[in-house]
Amino acid sequence: MRALPLMIAALCVVAIGYRYYSAFIATKVLVLDDTRETPAHRLYDGHNYVPTNKWVLFGHHFAAITGAGPLVGPVLAAQFGFLPGYLWILVGVVLAGAVHDFVILTASMRRDGKSLAEIARHEIGPTSGVIAGFAVLFIVIIAIAAMAKVVVTALAESAWGTFTIGVTIPIALFMGLYMYRLRPGKSGESTGIGVVLLLLAVVFGKDVAASAFGRHFLLSEHALTLAIGAYGFVASVLPVWMLLCPRDYLSSYMKIGTILLLIAGILFVNPELKMPPVSEFTGGGPVVPGKLFPFVFITIACGAISGFHGLIGSGTTPKMIERESHARPIGYGAMLCEGIVGIVALIAASSLTKGDYFAINTPPDRFATLGLSMDHLPELAEQIGERLQGRPGGAVSLAVGISQIFAGIPGFKHLISYWYHFAIMFEALFILTTVDTGTRVARFLVQEFGGRAHPQFGKTDWIPGTVISTGLVCVCWGYFVWSGSIATIWPMLGISNQLLASIALCIATTMIINNGKARYAWVTLTPALFVGTATETAGYQLITQTFIPKMIKNGKAVFQGYLLSTLCALAMSAMIFIFLDALSKWVRALRTPPAPEPAR
Repeated sequence: MRALPLMIAALCVVAIGYRYYSAFIATKVLVLDDTRETPAHRLYDGHNYVPTNKWVLFGHHFAAITGAGPLVGPVLAAQFGFLPGYLWILVGVVLAGAVHDFVILTASMRRDGKSLAEIARHEIGPTSGVIAGFAVLFIVIIAIAAMAKVVVTALAESAWGTFTIGVTIPIALFMGLYMYRLRPGKSGESTGIGVVLLLLAVVFGKDVAASAFGRHFLLSEHALTLAIGAYGFVASVLPVWMLLCPRDYLSSYMKIGTILLLIAGILFVNPELKMPPVSEFTGGGPVVPGKLFPFVFITIACGAISGFHGLIGSGTTPKMIERESHARPIGYGAMLCEGIVGIVALIAASSLTKGDYFAINTPPDRFATLGLSMDHLPELAEQIGERLQGRPGGAVSLAVGISQIFAGIPGFKHLISYWYHFAIMFEALFILTTVDTGTRVARFLVQEFGGRAHPQFGKTDWIPGTVISTGLVCVCWGYFVWSGSIATIWPMLGISNQLLASIALCIATTMIINNGKARYAWVTLTPALFVGTATETAGYQLITQTFIPKMIKNGKAVFQGYLLSTLCALAMSAMIFIFLDALSKWVRALRTPPAPEPAR
């Protein structure tokens, strides 16, 4: 089967979903009203609360929510065949993911830009607010670990890739100095310089890797883990203008530009999908554990619905919305774009043959037991100049798929090694944005919790508190990267992420009922029940079939098995508690007159 019909169908589905379903939610469920003053105007302070152009804010929001999840998740889910993932991404993003983002963004906007935990406290109760806060911290740490593990696996023993990604750090520092100190207000100049330097890093990375100096970039997985941990620590402690903001700003251009280029490449090249629609691994595969149901939903995760987006939708974005009607394109529309990113990633991975796909995404000893043979992988490895076999995590197989699509353009085939390393850089920029931003968000959460016991610790400008909280966060996610594998970390990310999404949808349902719109509660309750049920099922299977067997190895207790089982069980319990707490709130709300909307 060719990719063109699937790509066109996907674009049509998201267009129809935006045109009709988001309009229904905006007018009937949320009743967006441009005469209502937004927090950006009412609480304007010139720093956090600032009315922002709709499309500028769309770009900021899209860059913030689009991490590596929609790139990696669909690639890993291709082990089940391309059809299950394709259908869930489209159905999930229209009816669940975009609804989640749209409603949470609106809820926060109408509550002065409050966080998801604060919305839970206001709508359900104080206990649910505290539990939601801990759930947020948990999902952030697991998300950072999963993203970092993908980078570590992709760059291990790759001098060209490690050099290219490493150079992005001084480039971002230079951009920060240029934009905020040397040439304030000249962001266009710094962007142009930054993009050119990034492309030069890809081009000349091959020569650096081949030189005697290149051996300094041949790092093991453990060495890369320490390096990324150090980067996350420094990015979280330094002022945002020096590293975090310019890196995110630069990566937003790379994200949007490369995705548009990929869509154009798929439409032009029309690659053949060599993975079957449904594979023989629906009962459990070698890439990620578990059966097609429920693990296709857990593995794809962010490409269809993401609880992590609730942090962004109740963070910076609601404080910058100029008019209520802008929440529709920013909240619902940006998530639809992320769904298209997931479709593109799935198509790129499915353009590989089954033998090549599994050879990349499984260890060599495991691949030898599958009864498959490599087709073009040895030839591709020679052309690209990297070891490709036994690189699980999704990043390498996606980069190979992307490079093959671009190499299919007439006259570009001989550039396949550059396309591959460009794709690796593109993916790593996505991922490191999650690492640095996530570490900073987690640091704020730790300081917020610690500040209740020691007020000084809660001050974000107190250096000892900043250093201690950041170090604690980096040690936590670094442990999972150091000791875990994609087969365990990615399902944990999927489960924690989807549980947080279910919690957010539960909170959204409570808001809708409290506002006297109970007849429309199905809009958020239906995806909450479906995603929650699938995730609780996956969590139970993961504990009993994967983590518990890890507890005893060679007659000895293994700490990691106990830790993962406990964390997974706690996350599952948090969702059940919040749902039951919300259920009692729904019953009371239906028996009493609706609470008034927040003041205009």
